[in-house]
Amino acid sequence: MQTTMGEPGPGRRRLYQVWRGSNKFLCGGRLIFGPDAGSLVLSTVLIASPLVGLCFQCVTKLNSGTSGEKQALGVPALVATILLGLADLAFLFMTSSRDPGIVPRNARPPERGAGDGEPAAAAAVEADDDVATPSAEWVLSAANPHLRLPRTRDVAVAGGHVVRVKYCDTCLLYRPPRASHCSICNNCVQKFDHHCPWVGQCIGLRNYRFFFLFISTSTFLCLYVFVLSWLNIAAQRGSHGGSLLRSMAGEPLSVVLIVYTFVSAWFVGGLTVFHIYLMSTNQTTYENFRYRYDKKENPYDRGVLANISEVFCAGMPPSMNRFRAWVEPPEPLDGGPLSSRNKIDLVGPDEKLVDLETGHRHPGGVPAILQGLHYAEMEKNGASVHIKHRQSAEAPDPFFIPEAPRHDDGEVE
Repeated sequence: MQTTMGEPGPGRRRLYQVWRGSNKFLCGGRLIFGPDAGSLVLSTVLIASPLVGLCFQCVTKLNSGTSGEKQALGVPALVATILLGLADLAFLFMTSSRDPGIVPRNARPPERGAGDGEPAAAAAVEADDDVATPSAEWVLSAANPHLRLPRTRDVAVAGGHVVRVKYCDTCLLYRPPRASHCSICNNCVQKFDHHCPWVGQCIGLRNYRFFFLFISTSTFLCLYVFVLSWLNIAAQRGSHGGSLLRSMAGEPLSVVLIVYTFVSAWFVGGLTVFHIYLMSTNQTTYENFRYRYDKKENPYDRGVLANISEVFCAGMPPSMNRFRAWVEPPEPLDGGPLSSRNKIDLVGPDEKLVDLETGHRHPGGVPAILQGLHYAEMEKNGASVHIKHRQSAEAPDPFFIPEAPRHDDGEVE
């Protein structure tokens, strides 16, 4: 698809309307969410419930007429609770509703050399016996059967380190370093960390900062509500003869908030500590779970201060997609109906065809008898072709005509 400027024309639509990923768009493509964005409702309820309870207690204490007694819950606590709650929800929304760093997919497999605006890592390598490739597998383009791409490529990054990038069969491109394809959102994401079901969005290069602010603010809110609830119970001991148990019985909402925030703090607090470690070592969750840097040097680690500064002080990179831009309808690939499916095949050194959907390896490649079939006419007439597995790797001779059976008298049937 080609992005164009100006007013809409015949057949032209905005990019977000024809987006091939699983994302959901709101406000005319200005907001982008993951396919599980409905989990935002649950996350909002889990955050707002204890805050509403604490605010209710603050208002109750203000209207109780016991201003002469020492109160832990008052106007300062009410204002701080509202501000912290709004900040936490804002970080949640900013994490979930922005482009996490989606890499635009190609309409065609990369040709020789990098295309317009395409990174050099996406350049193709033509089939040649002396082509060096770090992978034993090749990607064979359906649009150009004479073009082969290595499954992986080596790319130099900052500091002179060389990292290996993979070819994405769905997006038809070589993924940038540290990028990965999210199976839930169906997109390649820059500096992919993980897909968070609580925010309903991938966590990547452009929203990791807000994700960390969200979980750290949630942790602080849990501790804040936990401490204020205990202070409220302790402040009520004078009204219950100095007994802590009687004071807890007289403040059941505070007891519920203490239990709720104690359990929640273990979850979000542990997540916050884990991501502090990831930031200080310049790792992603995806890289850490795959133990990529256990036995080799991390090429992205520049020291604790520089790593943390990279997350919070570096400028936010612009989105690689203009979701509101007008795009032309995609053009079919050359080569007939079979190539218009934009599929590619994996071809190993022994030139054996690999079925991407089943993973089965078929010997001998595509038989010659099947290469010239007109699939469009066969589908139009309702015909179907069933190809059975053959023991021999050789294709049958299409010009072989079986001899008709003869009777004993020599006549042909």
